[in-house]
Amino acid sequence: MTPKVVAVSISEKKGERKTPVAEVLLRENHGIVGDGHAGEWHRQISLLAMESIGKMQKMGLDVGAGDFAENITTQGIELPALPIGSRLAIGEVLLEISQIGKECHTRCAIYYQAGDCVMPKEGIFAKVVKGGVVRPLDEIRVL
Repeated sequence: MTPKVVAVSISEKKGERKTPVAEVLLRENHGIVGDGHAGEWHRQISLLAMESIGKMQKMGLDVGAGDFAENITTQGIELPALPIGSRLAIGEVLLEISQIGKECHTRCAIYYQAGDCVMPKEGIFAKVVKGGVVRPLDEIRVL
Protein backbone atom coordinates (compact mmCIF):
# COMPACT_ATOMS: atom_id res chain seq x y z
CA MET A 1 0.00 0.00 0.00
CA THR A 2 1.30 3.42 -0.92
CA PRO A 3 1.45 5.67 2.15
CA LYS A 4 -1.15 8.42 1.96
CA VAL A 5 -2.92 11.18 3.85
CA VAL A 6 -6.32 10.06 5.18
CA ALA A 7 -7.36 13.41 6.68
CA VAL A 8 -6.06 16.89 7.53
CA SER A 9 -7.42 18.56 10.66
CA ILE A 10 -7.14 21.84 12.55
CA SER A 11 -8.27 23.49 15.79
CA GLU A 12 -7.97 27.05 17.04
CA LYS A 13 -6.61 26.03 20.44
CA LYS A 14 -4.17 23.45 21.80
CA GLY A 15 -5.51 20.54 23.81
CA GLU A 16 -8.72 19.97 21.88
CA ARG A 17 -9.87 17.58 19.19
CA LYS A 18 -9.22 18.84 15.69
CA THR A 19 -11.81 19.14 12.93
CA PRO A 20 -11.12 17.49 9.55
CA VAL A 21 -11.06 19.98 6.65
CA ALA A 22 -10.75 19.69 2.85
CA GLU A 23 -7.17 21.02 2.76
CA VAL A 24 -4.59 22.81 4.89
CA LEU A 25 -1.94 25.36 4.01
CA LEU A 26 1.45 24.70 5.60
CA ARG A 27 3.86 27.60 6.00
CA GLU A 28 7.61 27.06 6.26
CA ASN A 29 8.93 27.08 9.86
CA HIS A 30 5.40 27.76 11.15
CA GLY A 31 2.97 24.87 10.64
CA ILE A 32 -0.62 24.94 9.45
CA VAL A 33 -2.06 28.41 8.91
CA GLY A 34 -4.92 28.85 11.40
CA ASP A 35 -3.97 25.94 13.69
CA GLY A 36 -3.37 26.40 17.43
CA HIS A 37 -0.15 24.35 17.39
CA ALA A 38 1.55 26.42 14.69
CA GLY A 39 4.53 28.60 15.58
CA GLU A 40 8.30 28.74 15.62
CA TRP A 41 8.99 25.56 17.61
CA HIS A 42 9.76 21.90 16.95
CA ARG A 43 6.18 20.54 17.07
CA GLN A 44 4.60 22.51 14.22
CA ILE A 45 2.72 19.52 12.76
CA SER A 46 1.44 16.37 14.45
CA LEU A 47 0.88 13.10 12.61
CA LEU A 48 -0.89 9.91 13.69
CA ALA A 49 -1.57 6.76 11.67
CA MET A 50 -5.10 5.51 11.01
CA GLU A 51 -3.70 2.12 12.08
CA SER A 52 -3.08 3.59 15.57
CA ILE A 53 -6.59 5.07 15.70
CA GLY A 54 -7.86 1.61 14.71
CA LYS A 55 -6.35 0.17 17.91
CA MET A 56 -8.51 2.55 19.96
CA GLN A 57 -11.58 1.73 17.84
CA LYS A 58 -11.03 -1.98 18.63
CA MET A 59 -11.20 -1.02 22.33
CA GLY A 60 -14.75 0.20 21.63
CA LEU A 61 -14.08 3.92 21.28
CA ASP A 62 -15.95 5.99 18.72
CA VAL A 63 -12.90 7.92 17.47
CA GLY A 64 -11.60 8.99 14.09
CA ALA A 65 -9.32 11.41 12.29
CA GLY A 66 -8.51 14.52 14.33
CA ASP A 67 -9.81 13.10 17.62
CA PHE A 68 -6.26 12.73 19.00
CA ALA A 69 -5.47 16.36 18.06
CA GLU A 70 -3.33 15.23 15.13
CA ASN A 71 -3.03 17.52 12.11
CA ILE A 72 -2.34 14.82 9.53
CA THR A 73 -3.84 11.35 9.74
CA THR A 74 -1.86 8.86 7.64
CA GLN A 75 -2.26 5.33 6.34
CA GLY A 76 0.33 2.79 5.20
CA ILE A 77 3.37 4.20 7.02
CA GLU A 78 4.77 3.16 10.42
CA LEU A 79 5.25 6.65 11.84
CA PRO A 80 6.93 5.81 15.21
CA ALA A 81 9.60 3.79 13.35
CA LEU A 82 10.84 6.90 11.48
CA PRO A 83 14.02 8.29 13.05
CA ILE A 84 14.19 11.93 14.12
CA GLY A 85 15.53 13.93 11.18
CA SER A 86 13.67 11.81 8.59
CA ARG A 87 12.00 13.81 5.88
CA LEU A 88 8.54 13.27 4.44
CA ALA A 89 7.35 14.70 1.13
CA ILE A 90 3.61 15.24 0.71
CA GLY A 91 3.10 16.83 -2.69
CA GLU A 92 5.20 20.01 -2.65
CA VAL A 93 5.38 20.02 1.17
CA LEU A 94 8.53 18.87 2.96
CA LEU A 95 8.40 17.90 6.66
CA GLU A 96 11.25 16.94 8.98
CA ILE A 97 10.49 14.61 11.90
CA SER A 98 11.42 16.41 15.13
CA GLN A 99 9.91 14.24 17.90
CA ILE A 100 8.50 10.74 18.36
CA GLY A 101 5.68 10.53 20.88
CA LYS A 102 5.08 13.00 23.69
CA GLU A 103 4.54 13.18 27.40
CA CYS A 104 0.96 13.94 28.34
CA HIS A 105 1.05 16.19 31.41
CA THR A 106 -2.70 15.84 31.92
CA ARG A 107 -4.85 12.90 30.97
CA CYS A 108 -7.13 13.63 28.02
CA ALA A 109 -10.76 12.61 27.60
CA ILE A 110 -9.67 9.69 25.38
CA TYR A 111 -7.50 8.31 28.19
CA TYR A 112 -10.38 8.45 30.66
CA GLN A 113 -12.74 6.74 28.19
CA ALA A 114 -10.36 3.92 27.22
CA GLY A 115 -7.75 3.80 29.96
CA ASP A 116 -5.10 4.42 27.31
CA CYS A 117 -4.21 6.77 24.44
CA VAL A 118 -2.08 6.11 21.36
CA MET A 119 -0.85 9.66 20.71
CA PRO A 120 1.89 9.71 23.42
CA LYS A 121 3.47 6.52 22.05
CA GLU A 122 2.60 6.48 18.36
CA GLY A 123 2.09 10.09 17.33
CA ILE A 124 4.98 11.99 15.77
CA PHE A 125 5.81 15.66 15.30
CA ALA A 126 7.48 17.56 12.50
CA LYS A 127 8.77 20.95 11.42
CA VAL A 128 7.75 22.41 8.06
CA VAL A 129 10.84 22.70 5.85
CA LYS A 130 8.89 23.66 2.70
CA GLY A 131 5.29 24.83 2.72
CA GLY A 132 2.33 24.16 0.48
CA VAL A 133 -1.13 22.59 0.47
CA VAL A 134 -1.92 19.10 1.82
CA ARG A 135 -5.18 17.27 1.13
CA PRO A 136 -6.63 13.85 1.89
CA LEU A 137 -5.41 11.14 -0.54
CA ASP A 138 -2.09 12.94 -1.13
CA GLU A 139 0.77 10.43 -1.38
CA ILE A 140 3.45 10.45 1.34
CA ARG A 141 7.05 9.68 0.43
CA VAL A 142 9.82 9.00 2.93
CA LEU A 143 12.98 10.63 1.55
